[in-house]
Amino acid sequence: MGACPQCHGLGRVHRTSEELLVPDPSLSVRDGAIAAWPGAWQGKNLRDILDALGHDVDRPWRELPADEREWILFTEEQPVVTVHPVRDADRIQRPYQGTYMSAHRYVMKTFSDSKSPTLRAKAERYLTSAPCPACGGSRLRPEALAVTFGGRTIAELAALPLVELAESLEGTSEAARVLTDDLRSRIAPVLELGLGYLSLNRPTPTLSAGELQRLRLATQLRSGLFGVVYVLDEPSAGLHPADTEALLTVLARLKASGNSVFVVEHHLDVVRAADWLVDVGPDAGEHGGRVLHSGPVAGLAGVEESATARYLSGRSPAPAREVREATGWLTTGPISRHNLRGVTAQFPLGVFTAVTGVSGSGKSTLIGEITEDSAGVGRLVSVDQKPIGRTPRSNLATYTGLFDVVRKVFAATEGARERGFGVGRFSFNVAGGRCETCQGEGFVSVELLFLPSTYAPCPDCGGARYHPETLAVTYRGRNIAQVLDLTVESAAEFFADTPAVARSLGTLLDVGLGYLRLGQPATELSGGEAQRIKLASELQRGRRGHTLYLLDEPTTGLHPADVDVLMRQLHGLVDTGHTVVVVEHDMSVVAGADWVIDLGPGGGDEGGRIVAAGPPAEVARSADSRTAPYLARALSGGG
Repeated sequence: MGACPQCHGLGRVHRTSEELLVPDPSLSVRDGAIAAWPGAWQGKNLRDILDALGHDVDRPWRELPADEREWILFTEEQPVVTVHPVRDADRIQRPYQGTYMSAHRYVMKTFSDSKSPTLRAKAERYLTSAPCPACGGSRLRPEALAVTFGGRTIAELAALPLVELAESLEGTSEAARVLTDDLRSRIAPVLELGLGYLSLNRPTPTLSAGELQRLRLATQLRSGLFGVVYVLDEPSAGLHPADTEALLTVLARLKASGNSVFVVEHHLDVVRAADWLVDVGPDAGEHGGRVLHSGPVAGLAGVEESATARYLSGRSPAPAREVREATGWLTTGPISRHNLRGVTAQFPLGVFTAVTGVSGSGKSTLIGEITEDSAGVGRLVSVDQKPIGRTPRSNLATYTGLFDVVRKVFAATEGARERGFGVGRFSFNVAGGRCETCQGEGFVSVELLFLPSTYAPCPDCGGARYHPETLAVTYRGRNIAQVLDLTVESAAEFFADTPAVARSLGTLLDVGLGYLRLGQPATELSGGEAQRIKLASELQRGRRGHTLYLLDEPTTGLHPADVDVLMRQLHGLVDTGHTVVVVEHDMSVVAGADWVIDLGPGGGDEGGRIVAAGPPAEVARSADSRTAPYLARALSGGG
């Protein structure tokens, strides 16, 4: 009832343009100038229909008259014509009736109506988004915007940073407080968690993981419950040290209210603040899984096996080393996007750069503006924490390309040659060698009465994924399923004399992933593991020329020992002539960088500018930087 009738409450409309629909105007229509059209026979039919309508489909697009280009791309007409296809030597095509659909109409129809995510994603490439001209992006119809509170419409109030909204509500009359008290009580815990820069209308997909986690905590703070067990998995992920201090205050309040708080955590400041510590290890995978200590934090100091104990007392001061000199400079900007307001940044090339700042200060936006064109380097590699696959069919071995080599190894065995098995026989994604009961997934869905369906190991293959005949083929005493069940560490020994496999496994070991199984489904991997797998995939390739590596919080979810392993790899890239830029909150990483760009001083409207830039020791002395005191502590070995 309140939504803008033109954008249906989205606040934005999608449009096409000639530049998007026709990226290469030197081509003719017959040669594929209209990239937005469907491919294969459907696209050919549209070209034939256009030809039958009397348009020149062989002339370069840029040479066609403007009114003709406009009609071809944007007409809403759908003329029906009889098409007489040109005969070729291989086949005779009969005449047929065809209906013309402009590129604009095709893209909009596909984007709004298609059930295929792939087709929708393709159509979206030819669309641009702009504020709705009817509501100006407010999402609401004029009748809803005619109502004001304190002189502002609901859209204007929702666009205010929460800290400003709270201030505006303080000045309301006693009568109005009946309406605003509940809103102010909801805003208070969000402000306490350092999220005052957010606005009510901020789209959820634009929030970082740390912001989302703190918003969930804010709802619990307001609930006033007691006797509750709160379980938080790495609540400090994505948080600046200053934000982590606010988090600790909130956790202490939950405990003081009569609740229990269980936290899985790597951030040492959070660990030190705990009343009770359970340390598991000593290492990962099959080398871990034992409780090394369960008791007060101080008791961990005597546990020699514990990797955590070695870091809890504080790292050694950052070693004094010569700061690398830049081989050149990359300038981006001015950038005015999200929280950034006209920022121009200079990134040194050939060194290790850390981009720092509190949550919401614009770090990810800043490095997101670096493109291959702007970088002026041989290659640009962005390594993020997005999943390497969204189904159990994707796994570590398939993503890295390792599985292709392993299947060739099995296909070359005497057992495979005797049975006439090729490489495809050892794939669980195609019919032939896989178990057809579970179609190579290793498990089946079990429907339960009155309960959600669940998964169980396949009754025929027992989770092995393959047909018994395929499993009869072995290499060095193991079948393909048993090889997929090996950890990276075990597989490295097993394939030590197979160079193509050993190289891939070696890079996975180098980034600290020796505990993962080769066939471990992508759905079981954390964001940090996915990021390190992507990095390992890059490291195993030949690195020719200058490459710029961009990583957004690569230490998320990593134990300090794993951080040290990862940093050795990244510094190794720089030592061989490449450039590494990381967005990072771990001050031990920042202290070891060659150059630091610090954004802030706060988040949202209070941030969005560069407050300090230079070597770590110089930034640590900055009076305007909220990062400075924590960086200074890390440089002195304070953890």
